[in-house]
Amino acid sequence: MTLSIAYLGPPGTYTESAAIACTDWLAQTANTPSVLCPCPSIAQTLRVTASGQTHLAVVPVENSIEGSVSMTLDTLWQLDMLRIQQALVLPISHALLSFAETTNTIQTVYSHPQALAQCQGWLEAFLPSVQLVPTNSTTESLQHLGNNPTIGAIAPQRAAQLYNLPVLAHPINDHPDNCTRFWVLSLEPSPGGNYTSLAFSVPANVPGALAKPLQIFAQRGINLSRIESRPQKRSLGDYLFFIDIEADATLPAVQSALAELKTHTETLKIFGSYAVLPVAKVSASSNDS
Repeated sequence: MTLSIAYLGPPGTYTESAAIACTDWLAQTANTPSVLCPCPSIAQTLRVTASGQTHLAVVPVENSIEGSVSMTLDTLWQLDMLRIQQALVLPISHALLSFAETTNTIQTVYSHPQALAQCQGWLEAFLPSVQLVPTNSTTESLQHLGNNPTIGAIAPQRAAQLYNLPVLAHPINDHPDNCTRFWVLSLEPSPGGNYTSLAFSVPANVPGALAKPLQIFAQRGINLSRIESRPQKRSLGDYLFFIDIEADATLPAVQSALAELKTHTETLKIFGSYAVLPVAKVSASSNDS
Protein backbone atom coordinates (compact mmCIF):
# COMPACT_ATOMS: atom_id res chain seq x y z
CA MET A 1 0.00 0.00 0.00
CA THR A 2 1.20 3.49 -0.86
CA LEU A 3 0.92 5.98 2.02
CA SER A 4 -0.18 9.56 1.36
CA ILE A 5 1.62 12.29 3.30
CA ALA A 6 0.10 15.75 3.74
CA TYR A 7 2.45 18.70 4.15
CA LEU A 8 2.50 22.50 3.92
CA GLY A 9 3.05 23.33 0.25
CA PRO A 10 3.59 24.31 -2.47
CA PRO A 11 6.60 22.13 -3.33
CA GLY A 12 9.88 23.62 -2.17
CA THR A 13 8.95 24.42 1.45
CA TYR A 14 10.98 23.25 4.42
CA THR A 15 8.01 21.09 5.40
CA GLU A 16 8.25 19.35 2.03
CA SER A 17 11.90 18.60 2.80
CA ALA A 18 10.79 17.10 6.12
CA ALA A 19 8.09 15.12 4.29
CA ILE A 20 10.70 13.78 1.83
CA ALA A 21 12.78 12.70 4.83
CA CYS A 22 9.64 10.97 6.12
CA THR A 23 9.33 9.03 2.85
CA ASP A 24 12.94 7.89 3.25
CA TRP A 25 12.23 6.85 6.85
CA LEU A 26 9.18 4.85 5.75
CA ALA A 27 11.12 3.19 2.94
CA GLN A 28 13.94 2.15 5.27
CA THR A 29 11.90 1.06 8.30
CA ALA A 30 8.78 -0.42 6.69
CA ASN A 31 9.67 -0.75 3.00
CA THR A 32 6.56 1.31 2.31
CA PRO A 33 6.21 3.62 -0.73
CA SER A 34 4.59 7.02 -0.23
CA VAL A 35 3.27 10.01 -2.15
CA LEU A 36 3.35 13.67 -1.06
CA CYS A 37 0.18 15.79 -0.92
CA PRO A 38 0.72 19.57 -0.60
CA CYS A 39 -1.78 21.57 1.47
CA PRO A 40 -2.34 25.35 1.64
CA SER A 41 -1.90 25.70 5.42
CA ILE A 42 -0.67 23.89 8.53
CA ALA A 43 -4.23 23.61 9.82
CA GLN A 44 -5.43 22.04 6.57
CA THR A 45 -2.48 19.63 6.63
CA LEU A 46 -3.63 18.33 10.00
CA ARG A 47 -7.34 18.33 9.13
CA VAL A 48 -7.04 16.23 5.97
CA THR A 49 -5.17 13.58 7.97
CA ALA A 50 -7.59 13.75 10.91
CA SER A 51 -10.45 13.17 8.46
CA GLY A 52 -8.71 10.18 6.88
CA GLN A 53 -8.04 11.82 3.51
CA THR A 54 -4.31 11.18 3.91
CA HIS A 55 -2.42 8.62 5.99
CA LEU A 56 0.15 10.96 7.53
CA ALA A 57 0.71 14.66 8.18
CA VAL A 58 4.08 16.40 8.53
CA VAL A 59 3.95 19.73 10.36
CA PRO A 60 6.50 22.06 11.99
CA VAL A 61 6.18 22.26 15.77
CA GLU A 62 9.21 24.15 17.08
CA ASN A 63 12.05 26.32 15.76
CA SER A 64 15.32 26.84 17.59
CA ILE A 65 15.14 30.64 17.06
CA GLU A 66 11.45 31.47 17.16
CA GLY A 67 10.10 28.73 19.42
CA SER A 68 6.83 26.86 18.99
CA VAL A 69 4.59 27.03 15.93
CA SER A 70 1.29 28.18 17.41
CA MET A 71 -0.88 27.05 14.48
CA THR A 72 0.33 23.46 14.91
CA LEU A 73 -0.31 23.42 18.65
CA ASP A 74 -3.71 25.10 18.46
CA THR A 75 -4.99 22.84 15.68
CA LEU A 76 -3.65 19.69 17.31
CA TRP A 77 -5.52 20.55 20.52
CA GLN A 78 -8.73 20.74 18.48
CA LEU A 79 -7.96 17.52 16.54
CA ASP A 80 -6.86 15.42 19.48
CA MET A 81 -7.40 12.12 17.65
CA LEU A 82 -4.04 12.48 15.87
CA ARG A 83 -1.00 10.72 17.33
CA ILE A 84 2.70 11.48 16.84
CA GLN A 85 4.58 8.74 14.98
CA GLN A 86 8.01 10.35 14.67
CA ALA A 87 9.82 13.65 15.16
CA LEU A 88 12.23 14.99 12.54
CA VAL A 89 14.80 17.74 13.17
CA LEU A 90 15.74 19.59 9.98
CA PRO A 91 18.45 22.26 9.57
CA ILE A 92 16.99 25.53 8.26
CA SER A 93 18.99 27.91 6.04
CA HIS A 94 17.09 30.87 4.61
CA ALA A 95 17.87 32.64 1.34
CA LEU A 96 16.71 35.96 -0.09
CA LEU A 97 15.38 35.38 -3.61
CA SER A 98 14.96 38.36 -5.92
CA PHE A 99 15.50 39.60 -9.46
CA ALA A 100 17.17 42.69 -7.99
CA GLU A 101 20.88 43.23 -8.68
CA THR A 102 21.47 44.53 -5.14
CA THR A 103 19.45 44.86 -1.95
CA ASN A 104 19.25 48.64 -2.48
CA THR A 105 16.26 48.36 -4.84
CA ILE A 106 14.18 46.00 -2.68
CA GLN A 107 11.15 47.63 -1.06
CA THR A 108 9.02 44.62 -0.06
CA VAL A 109 9.90 41.16 1.26
CA TYR A 110 7.42 38.27 1.39
CA SER A 111 7.65 35.06 3.41
CA HIS A 112 6.07 32.90 6.09
CA PRO A 113 5.92 34.72 9.48
CA GLN A 114 8.35 32.22 11.04
CA ALA A 115 10.91 32.82 8.29
CA LEU A 116 10.56 36.60 8.59
CA ALA A 117 11.09 36.36 12.35
CA GLN A 118 14.09 34.01 11.99
CA CYS A 119 15.77 36.59 9.71
CA GLN A 120 14.78 39.67 11.71
CA GLY A 121 18.33 40.70 12.61
CA TRP A 122 19.59 40.37 9.02
CA LEU A 123 16.61 42.30 7.69
CA GLU A 124 17.12 45.12 10.19
CA ALA A 125 20.80 45.31 9.27
CA PHE A 126 20.54 45.17 5.46
CA LEU A 127 16.91 46.04 4.63
CA PRO A 128 15.77 48.23 7.54
CA SER A 129 13.09 50.10 5.58
CA VAL A 130 11.44 47.31 3.63
CA GLN A 131 7.81 46.31 4.08
CA LEU A 132 7.50 42.74 5.41
CA VAL A 133 4.47 40.81 4.14
CA PRO A 134 3.51 37.41 5.62
CA THR A 135 2.43 34.49 3.42
CA ASN A 136 1.05 31.01 4.14
CA SER A 137 4.39 29.36 3.31
CA THR A 138 7.89 30.26 2.20
CA THR A 139 7.28 28.85 -1.28
CA GLU A 140 3.99 30.75 -1.66
CA SER A 141 5.98 33.97 -1.25
CA LEU A 142 7.72 33.26 -4.57
CA GLN A 143 4.46 33.97 -6.44
CA HIS A 144 4.99 37.68 -5.70
CA LEU A 145 8.43 37.98 -7.30
CA GLY A 146 7.56 38.28 -10.97
CA ASN A 147 10.51 40.08 -12.57
CA ASN A 148 10.15 43.02 -10.19
CA PRO A 149 13.51 44.18 -8.74
CA THR A 150 11.72 45.87 -5.83
CA ILE A 151 10.40 42.54 -4.50
CA GLY A 152 12.21 39.92 -2.44
CA ALA A 153 11.14 36.61 -0.91
CA ILE A 154 12.67 34.54 1.87
CA ALA A 155 12.65 30.84 0.98
CA PRO A 156 14.83 27.71 0.94
CA GLN A 157 17.66 27.45 -1.59
CA ARG A 158 15.94 24.26 -2.71
CA ALA A 159 12.92 26.31 -3.81
CA ALA A 160 15.20 28.59 -5.84
CA GLN A 161 16.57 25.54 -7.64
CA LEU A 162 13.12 24.01 -8.22
CA TYR A 163 11.67 27.19 -9.72
CA ASN A 164 14.88 28.48 -11.33
CA LEU A 165 14.93 31.73 -9.35
CA PRO A 166 17.97 33.87 -8.48
CA VAL A 167 19.40 33.90 -4.95
CA LEU A 168 20.50 37.38 -3.88
CA ALA A 169 21.81 36.49 -0.41
CA HIS A 170 22.37 33.30 1.61
CA PRO A 171 22.31 32.43 4.44
CA ILE A 172 20.32 35.22 6.07
CA ASN A 173 18.90 33.54 9.19
CA ASP A 174 20.04 35.13 12.45
CA HIS A 175 21.74 32.02 13.84
CA PRO A 176 23.85 29.50 11.88
CA ASP A 177 22.46 26.55 13.85
CA ASN A 178 18.83 27.31 13.00
CA CYS A 179 16.74 24.13 12.94
CA THR A 180 13.08 23.13 13.11
CA ARG A 181 11.46 20.10 14.70
CA PHE A 182 8.63 18.52 12.73
CA TRP A 183 6.05 15.98 13.84
CA VAL A 184 4.79 13.10 11.70
CA LEU A 185 1.20 12.36 12.79
CA SER A 186 -1.53 9.89 11.90
CA LEU A 187 -4.68 8.30 13.30
CA GLU A 188 -2.68 5.21 14.27
CA PRO A 189 -1.40 4.67 17.85
CA SER A 190 2.08 6.05 18.51
CA PRO A 191 4.92 3.50 18.25
CA GLY A 192 6.67 4.60 21.46
CA GLY A 193 10.02 6.26 21.99
CA ASN A 194 12.14 8.43 24.23
CA TYR A 195 9.81 11.44 24.11
CA THR A 196 6.15 11.93 25.00
CA SER A 197 4.08 15.01 24.16
CA LEU A 198 0.92 16.02 25.96
CA ALA A 199 -1.24 19.03 26.71
CA PHE A 200 -3.63 19.99 29.48
CA SER A 201 -5.82 22.76 30.84
CA VAL A 202 -6.18 23.53 34.54
CA PRO A 203 -9.52 23.86 36.37
CA ALA A 204 -8.94 27.50 37.41
CA ASN A 205 -6.38 30.29 37.18
CA VAL A 206 -5.32 30.17 40.84
CA PRO A 207 -1.94 30.08 42.65
CA GLY A 208 -0.31 26.67 42.28
CA ALA A 209 -2.53 25.55 39.40
CA LEU A 210 0.52 24.92 37.17
CA ALA A 211 3.01 24.14 39.96
CA LYS A 212 1.14 21.02 41.06
CA PRO A 213 1.19 19.33 37.61
CA LEU A 214 4.89 20.12 37.18
CA GLN A 215 5.75 18.76 40.62
CA ILE A 216 4.19 15.43 39.64
CA PHE A 217 6.96 14.88 37.08
CA ALA A 218 9.73 16.35 39.25
CA GLN A 219 8.89 14.04 42.15
CA ARG A 220 9.38 11.03 39.87
CA GLY A 221 12.60 12.27 38.29
CA ILE A 222 10.97 12.73 34.85
CA ASN A 223 12.64 15.50 32.86
CA LEU A 224 10.59 18.06 30.90
CA SER A 225 12.30 19.14 27.68
CA ARG A 226 9.68 21.75 26.74
CA ILE A 227 6.72 23.60 28.20
CA GLU A 228 4.61 26.05 26.21
CA SER A 229 1.48 27.98 27.12
CA ARG A 230 -1.22 28.85 24.60
CA PRO A 231 -4.43 30.85 25.15
CA GLN A 232 -7.48 28.62 25.37
CA LYS A 233 -9.44 31.27 23.42
CA ARG A 234 -12.20 31.45 26.03
CA SER A 235 -11.14 34.39 28.23
CA LEU A 236 -8.05 36.35 29.24
CA GLY A 237 -5.76 34.39 31.53
CA ASP A 238 -7.21 31.05 30.42
CA TYR A 239 -4.35 28.89 29.10
CA LEU A 240 -3.45 25.48 27.75
CA PHE A 241 -0.05 23.97 28.53
CA PHE A 242 1.90 21.80 26.09
CA ILE A 243 4.64 19.64 27.58
CA ASP A 244 7.30 17.29 26.22
CA ILE A 245 8.80 14.77 28.62
CA GLU A 246 11.91 12.67 28.06
CA ALA A 247 10.36 9.26 28.66
CA ASP A 248 7.99 6.74 27.09
CA ALA A 249 4.38 6.85 28.28
CA THR A 250 4.39 3.10 28.90
CA LEU A 251 6.98 3.32 31.70
CA PRO A 252 5.44 2.70 35.14
CA ALA A 253 6.71 6.02 36.53
CA VAL A 254 5.19 7.92 33.60
CA GLN A 255 1.87 6.05 33.84
CA SER A 256 1.74 6.87 37.55
CA ALA A 257 2.50 10.53 36.80
CA LEU A 258 -0.17 10.76 34.10
CA ALA A 259 -2.77 9.16 36.38
CA GLU A 260 -2.04 11.72 39.09
CA LEU A 261 -1.85 14.56 36.55
CA LYS A 262 -5.38 13.78 35.41
CA THR A 263 -6.68 14.62 38.92
CA HIS A 264 -5.11 18.11 38.75
CA THR A 265 -6.22 19.07 35.24
CA GLU A 266 -9.48 19.99 33.59
CA THR A 267 -8.59 18.29 30.29
CA LEU A 268 -5.57 16.08 29.57
CA LYS A 269 -4.58 15.03 26.04
CA ILE A 270 -1.68 12.68 25.33
CA PHE A 271 -0.38 12.93 21.76
CA GLY A 272 1.93 9.94 21.95
CA SER A 273 5.46 8.68 22.52
CA TYR A 274 7.99 8.75 19.70
CA ALA A 275 11.65 8.91 18.68
CA VAL A 276 13.48 11.95 17.25
CA LEU A 277 15.35 11.57 13.97
CA PRO A 278 17.95 14.17 12.88
CA VAL A 279 17.70 14.88 9.13
CA ALA A 280 20.46 16.00 6.78
CA LYS A 281 19.74 18.71 4.24
CA VAL A 282 17.41 17.58 1.43
CA SER A 283 18.54 18.53 -2.08
CA ALA A 284 16.34 19.79 -4.91
CA SER A 285 16.92 16.57 -6.83
CA SER A 286 15.43 14.37 -4.10
CA ASN A 287 12.70 11.94 -5.14
CA ASP A 288 9.29 13.38 -4.22
CA SER A 289 7.39 10.10 -4.16
